[in-house]
Amino acid sequence: MLRTLTPDACASASSRYSVTTKLPQKGRSGLYACAVHDTAYAHCRPGSKFARVHRRCNASKSIGLRWPPCATIDRVRAWIIWATGLLAYIVAVLDRTTLGVSGLNAAERFGASPGLLSTFVVLQVVVYAAAQIPAGVLLDRFGSRALIAAGAALMATGQLILALTTSLPIAIGARAVVGLGDAFTFISVLRLVPHWFPPRRVPLLTQVTGISGQLGQVLSALPFLALLTGTTWATAYVSVSALGVLALVLVLVVVKDAPHGRVVATETMSPRATLASLKTVWLRPGTRLGFFTHMGTQFSITVFALMWGVPYLTNAQGQPIAVAGALLTISVVVAIFAGIAIGIFTGRQPHRRSWVVLAIIASNALVWTVVLALPHRAPLWLLVVLVVVISIGGPGSMVGMDFARTFNPSATLGSAQGMVNMGGYLASLLVMQAVGVILGMAGGYSFESFRLAWAVQYVIWIVTVIGILITRKKARALMKAEQERSLLETFETG
Repeated sequence: MLRTLTPDACASASSRYSVTTKLPQKGRSGLYACAVHDTAYAHCRPGSKFARVHRRCNASKSIGLRWPPCATIDRVRAWIIWATGLLAYIVAVLDRTTLGVSGLNAAERFGASPGLLSTFVVLQVVVYAAAQIPAGVLLDRFGSRALIAAGAALMATGQLILALTTSLPIAIGARAVVGLGDAFTFISVLRLVPHWFPPRRVPLLTQVTGISGQLGQVLSALPFLALLTGTTWATAYVSVSALGVLALVLVLVVVKDAPHGRVVATETMSPRATLASLKTVWLRPGTRLGFFTHMGTQFSITVFALMWGVPYLTNAQGQPIAVAGALLTISVVVAIFAGIAIGIFTGRQPHRRSWVVLAIIASNALVWTVVLALPHRAPLWLLVVLVVVISIGGPGSMVGMDFARTFNPSATLGSAQGMVNMGGYLASLLVMQAVGVILGMAGGYSFESFRLAWAVQYVIWIVTVIGILITRKKARALMKAEQERSLLETFETG
C-alpha cells in the first residue's frame, strides 16, 4: 500500500534528513518523499537520475515505503522559468527605486516640497508591507505565475500614469499602485524555487534571487537616470513601463508554477476559512521564527539605505556626499558576497540557521554601539565597518524565508512568506518614523540628535532576539513531536 507523510510531518522532518540519508538502489523498496509538501521532488523512483533530489523528505527512511511513478524534472526549463521570474523581480526593484533617483525632477514636475516628496517613499513602503499577507493568500490561491503577472501589470500601469500626469495626488496614487505590484512579485518568485529545484539548492537560490534584485537599483541609477537627464520625464518613465510590459509577456509565456501542475488551493475559501488558515499559518512556530528573523536582520540597513543613511553620513558625520554614495555602493557589494556565503552555509547546515541570524543581529547591535558611544565623529574606517556589518542583515533576512519554507506545506507557503516578509518592513517603518520624530524633537540633523535617534534600534533588536529564542524552542519541540508521531502512525497502519 502506498503511504505518504503528512505535509506538516514532512516539513518538520525536512531539515533533519536534508543531506545525510543514502538512497536505496534501483529495484529495492525505499523512501517516499512527501507528494504534498514538495511535489517537484516526490515523483522519481530510487536509482533514477533525478532521485538525489529526494534527500529532503527522507523521514520515512526506515519504514520501507514505496515510490510513485517517475516523473522527472527538466533542469533547463527550471532555470529558464526561474530566470524569467527573476527578470520580473529586477524590473520590480527598478520600478521601486526610479523615484529615488529622480527626486529633484519630481519636485519640479509636481511642485512638491521635500516633505511631500517623502510621502512617496513612506506610502510605497506602507503599501508594500500592508499587502504582504493579502498577497500571500492570493499566491496560495492562484500561484506564482498569476501573481507575478499581476504585479508586473500593476507596476507598468503605475509607471505609465507617473509618466503622463502632472498632478501630485494622481502621482501619489500611481506610486501606491507601484508599491502594490511590487508586493506581489518577490514572494511569488521565491515560491517558484522549491518547486523547481532540489532542496539543497533552495537556500542559495533564495539568496541569489534577493541579491539579483539589486540589479534593478543599478538600472535606475545608471541607464534610467541617463535617459531621464538626456530626454524627458515622460520618455524615461514610459520606457520603464514598457519594460514592465515585456516582463509581463515573458511571465505569461514562460513561467509555470510547478513541474507537475499548479500547486494552489483547489477550492475557494470563505473569508472565515481564509482567516482560520492564516491563523494556523501564524501559529506555526516556524512561521513566527521566520517573522522575527526577518524583522531583526533587515530593518537597520533598510532604514539606513532608504532614508536616513545619507543625512547621517553627511550632516552628523561630516562626510562628503561622494563618500556617502561610495559607502552605499559598498553596501550592495557586501550584500552580494554575504548572500552567497549565507546561502551556501545554511543549505549545508540547516540546524545552524538560527545561530547565523543571532550572530548577525548581535554584530549589528555591537557595531552601532561602538559608533554611537563615541563622543565625536567616527573615523572613516569605522563608518566603512558599520556599513559592511549592517549590510549583511539584508541577505540574513532571507533565512527567515527559508524558515517559512521549511516549516510550512506548499499549500500555505505564500501566506507564510508574506507574513515573514512583512516583519522586516514593519520594523523598518517603525524605526524610520521614530528616527524622524526624534530628530524633529531634538532640533535637526546634528551629531547628538542622530546619536539619540539611532538608539531606537535596540528596542527592535531586544524584541526580535526574545522572539527568535522562544519560537526556535517551540519549533524544535514541534519538529521532534511531529516526526515521532508520523513514524508511529506509519508503523500502526503498516
